[in-house]
Amino acid sequence: MRVAQFDSFGSPLYIDERPIPTPRPHGVIIKVEATGLCRSDWHGWQGHDDDIKEFPHIPGHEFAGTISDVGSDVTKWKVGDRVTVPFVSGCGECVDCLEGNAQVCFFQWQPGFNGPGSFAEYVRVPNADFNVVALPDDVSFETAAALGCRFATSYRAIVQVAQVKPGELVAVFGCGGVGLAAIMIAASRGATVVGVDTSHHARDRARLAGAEVVLDSIHDDVPKVVKAMNSRGADVTVDALGSIATAKLAIETLRRLGRHVQVGLLPPAQVQDQATIPMHLVIGRELSVMGSHGMSAATYPDMLADISSGKLRPETLVERLITLEEVPAALEQMGTNPLPGITVIKP
Repeated sequence: MRVAQFDSFGSPLYIDERPIPTPRPHGVIIKVEATGLCRSDWHGWQGHDDDIKEFPHIPGHEFAGTISDVGSDVTKWKVGDRVTVPFVSGCGECVDCLEGNAQVCFFQWQPGFNGPGSFAEYVRVPNADFNVVALPDDVSFETAAALGCRFATSYRAIVQVAQVKPGELVAVFGCGGVGLAAIMIAASRGATVVGVDTSHHARDRARLAGAEVVLDSIHDDVPKVVKAMNSRGADVTVDALGSIATAKLAIETLRRLGRHVQVGLLPPAQVQDQATIPMHLVIGRELSVMGSHGMSAATYPDMLADISSGKLRPETLVERLITLEEVPAALEQMGTNPLPGITVIKP
């Protein structure tokens, strides 16, 4: 099979051939029909994730396809089934998994990080009966690949973590794939949504996704504008980018007793004893600061039902389809000039 891989952190990606993997007793092999290109893949390539230990390494963790081979202990799946998989695969046996929270499973396995990923024609998935999700016939492989860690994580962030309600004011910082998904989902819940990004094109996409107001954090006084819309400030803020600057601005934009959800990956504090979140505001305003790391397979059906009904349209966030040969250049660009929307690879 053809794969895109790298030999060491930061070294060039290249196309190579590998044998098609065989399933373990509890796992399956999925023929990859579509897979997302995500900034998390860029972080892994740059060595920001210590789960990557074996080289050459194949990135990729947002994918959908058809089952091509089934392990002897698998009971729920057969060859030819159309499926997708959350980017966090749980063990299926720990307390968190049994409570439906596999996204925080201590024994979790992530394709493209803990092992070979989906920038390939085939990918191996463990604990298939627990982790694999059936794909409705009316949801395309490209749409399912766009769910990946971005849309699914945003769905959990908005619906399950922040529990956004109709009429609330939600400000989303960073209008890339994660942010656009958060905007669309919050708007579908009846919220008034503000999209914040320094890119003009990203702000245009935010309007199309459902933002009623878009702001440039460089030229606009975001907290002031938001408080002109609601004198108390935003009910919910989401940092979908993951930087100290955006997290700080999001906290400053919240009303007292507001809720902040951190979705974008933040680096560790750069200065000893200095928090990446302005904790004096968290304390003084009694803010809730929550994380959203992903979504377990157990909660995928609600999201897929919203997509099948037309309430959510993640396919509109897909900006471009590329081939496996185009992956090396596209991944490199994510570090210097990340494009808005979602890029999907067709292996």
